[in-house]
Amino acid sequence: MRPNIETFLGCESPYEEAKIVLYGAPFDSTTSFRPGARFGPAAMRHESFGLETYSPYQDRDLMDRQIFDSGDLELPFGSPDAALLDIHSRASVIFSDGKLPVLLGGEHLVTLGAVRAAVERYPDLVIVHFDAHADLREDYLGVKLSHACVLRRCHELVGDGRIHQFCIRSGDRAEFQFARAHTRMHPFAFDGLEQTVEDLRKRNAPVYFTIDLDCLDPAVFPGTGTPEAGGVTFPELLTAIQTVCAARVVAADVNELAPMLDASGASTAAACKVLRELLLALPV
Repeated sequence: MRPNIETFLGCESPYEEAKIVLYGAPFDSTTSFRPGARFGPAAMRHESFGLETYSPYQDRDLMDRQIFDSGDLELPFGSPDAALLDIHSRASVIFSDGKLPVLLGGEHLVTLGAVRAAVERYPDLVIVHFDAHADLREDYLGVKLSHACVLRRCHELVGDGRIHQFCIRSGDRAEFQFARAHTRMHPFAFDGLEQTVEDLRKRNAPVYFTIDLDCLDPAVFPGTGTPEAGGVTFPELLTAIQTVCAARVVAADVNELAPMLDASGASTAAACKVLRELLLALPV
């Protein structure tokens, strides 16, 4: 892999030495409300230089970590199938080289490509999912490959009881009925997260960690395609990230920043800080 021209802050290690590899999926072709998440990965890289590499929350520094930023994939916007195949292919290469892949979205559907690769390597994969939305629809307007269906498609890969959902505060009735039967949903906040992670640690379960940034309250994070009032605070999210990363996280993603929907730039700044804290918390 070749280094990206504009990297995320501090992520400039050679690929051969890196333990974590960033890759971007600038795709938002199934967005059902306000588009723009395709511009999220580039905005996060560009604006990351407004941050420090050092985190006072964790007393860790990105300069002490071995992270390679491989840049954005060039995805075919008209074909979710083809885009997911490209994402799957990149994640598979990163896994095969013994590194931890971190995906930057893009809309939430991009997670499916990465999870497909993760399940191939870790058949007993567990998913920890932060989001405002359940994303458990069987289809959205007749389409099964949609950001509104991504966790339903992931469930088809991992099965019952292996998706743990937090902060969920939106979905149709059928989604919540499906969750009661097939996933482990903790609505509205992070109640139950510590016990969930403790159970995963005892089993040494491999975890795919997916963060839809609209889990944050739109008062904090308005720059997203489907804002949903009533989310968590920024400090709560940072604490929850550190909690999850105490488990055996084998891959992760951060998605659903639509930077032009917040002209102040505050949402992009928040997304950058979330990514920094995730990269510093990952168990590598």
